[in-house]
Amino acid sequence: MLILCTGNSCRSQMAEGWINGLLGDRWEARSAGTSPSDRVHPLAVRAMAEVGMDIAAGRPEHVGIYLDQAWDLVITVCDSARESCPVFPRPVEQVHISFRDPATAAGSEEDRMAVFRTVRDAIRERIIPEIERRG
Repeated sequence: MLILCTGNSCRSQMAEGWINGLLGDRWEARSAGTSPSDRVHPLAVRAMAEVGMDIAAGRPEHVGIYLDQAWDLVITVCDSARESCPVFPRPVEQVHISFRDPATAAGSEEDRMAVFRTVRDAIRERIIPEIERRG
């Protein structure tokens, strides 16, 4: 499955980490962005490490490199990616589950970390059951 967001630096990377970490025996997830950032957000890496998921090797990629591949499922995790989601040449089921962008959180590092943790946990709570229903 392909997880899409705008920057591919936080939400989609965390979703990819959860899916591959918890459902990797049945699903393989990749993530991409419609306008990729230059790196995975360090607070996303830290938030996932707190729950035993290592996403440090992730690299933001543009969705264009995945358009010609056959996907079983495409999940958009932000409204912007949903609105600008490209047309895939092959039929593919698409699901939209939006999450707040933790990269926009303000405040101290600990305040921002609290937002990353909240989004991390929401991704697990909403996306994993959605995928498990599909087998």
